[in-house]
Amino acid sequence: MMIEEDSVSLHDAPTRQMNMIEAINDALDIMMARDPDVVTFGEDVGYFGGVFRATAGLQKKYGRNRVFDTPINECGIIGAAVGMAAYGLRPVPEIQFADYIYPGMDQLVSEAARLRYRSAAEFIAPITVRSPFGGGIFGGQTHSQSPEALFTHVSGLKTVIPASPYDAKGLLIAAIEDNDPVIFFEPKRIYNGPFDGYYDRPSKTWKGHPLGMVPEGYYSIPLGKARIVQEGSALTVVTYGTMVHVAEAVLAEKGVDAEIIDLRTLVPLDLATVEKSVEKTGRCLVIHEATRTSGFGGELVTLVQERCFYHLEAPVERVTGFDTPYPHSLEWAYFPGPVRIGEAVDRLLKD
Repeated sequence: MMIEEDSVSLHDAPTRQMNMIEAINDALDIMMARDPDVVTFGEDVGYFGGVFRATAGLQKKYGRNRVFDTPINECGIIGAAVGMAAYGLRPVPEIQFADYIYPGMDQLVSEAARLRYRSAAEFIAPITVRSPFGGGIFGGQTHSQSPEALFTHVSGLKTVIPASPYDAKGLLIAAIEDNDPVIFFEPKRIYNGPFDGYYDRPSKTWKGHPLGMVPEGYYSIPLGKARIVQEGSALTVVTYGTMVHVAEAVLAEKGVDAEIIDLRTLVPLDLATVEKSVEKTGRCLVIHEATRTSGFGGELVTLVQERCFYHLEAPVERVTGFDTPYPHSLEWAYFPGPVRIGEAVDRLLKD
């Protein structure tokens, strides 16, 4: 039985301090205990417990038939998941870094996303592909990419990006229960704590953060429902993942009464929440870490223009990564940080 996010039982449930890795591990543990058809696998997922330790202890608890290691073959990992799903399992494959998901694209696009339609719903693909993504950890060109827009373009796939331990657990449970394939991107810069974009300040942990207090036991957060981080009237900020925390910190320092929306899921998109906010504020800023050209921000800007044109008091602004591979030596110039976000806010609020 699904427990709604705002149910009385969830509010009354005991909570435990977790970082995002622990919340993901807890979600996997709960779903594997509830459903014997849930299996998880990938590179170093089994014996070692994952390079970020997200699957730690699961193989020992559930055995090597349900939690196991694979060769370094992303095409094979996704292809195996498609076959498992067609036979009635609920696979949760891990792609160790989003930068290496590309060899599995053919299986995701041509098989997983099409299976329901091609078989007239005789077969489904309840696959949840977990993968750490994004920069901010000096991973360079090959461990920092944000390829979410490639997947939002594929009909039949859902794309989910949590921004906190609380959301990571609830959204992952919802993704595993979903009967369609879900790409579950985990912002690795905030695995261990929220990041405000000020790289020269001490790092923070999730300890003491309200969204680091995660309810014990089962709960799910519906896919396609955005979260209003804070209400405001001066402008609307639409973002997701790590950028939620960066935007929150920058706007607080500037003293701007902004409404910040954490999309949580890009597909399905909670456009109604965005539209309602922009109609109220008249200004909109879209932020994401991925490269600018054909990034998901372009879709968001277009939708706001189409739906809210007569409510806009200024052109929609967009702050993103640059159209270049993620530079190792210039990480913080590429990363959409306080300077570029602050400049965009100033342009929006200029009389």
